Amino acid sequence: MFEFTGEFEPFINFVFLCVTGYIALHGIRFRDANGDTDFVRLLFGSIAAVFFFMVLFQDVLGIVAF
Repeated sequence: MFEFTGEFEPFINFVFLCVTGYIALHGIRFRDANGDTDFVRLLFGSIAAVFFFMVLFQDVLGIVAF
């Protein structure tokens, strides 16, 4: 994903995966005091999950090319 990082690309990909994975989990699993979900958190959690899987499958595992 970040070709300009050179030798640090695997580390940057790992940090990116950790951050987007946390955002996705928090956004998708969030409930308020009444147990209701929030549309905006679900939206951004889903977007983060898409980026997480895109970087995982394309850059880290090299399975697909988008």
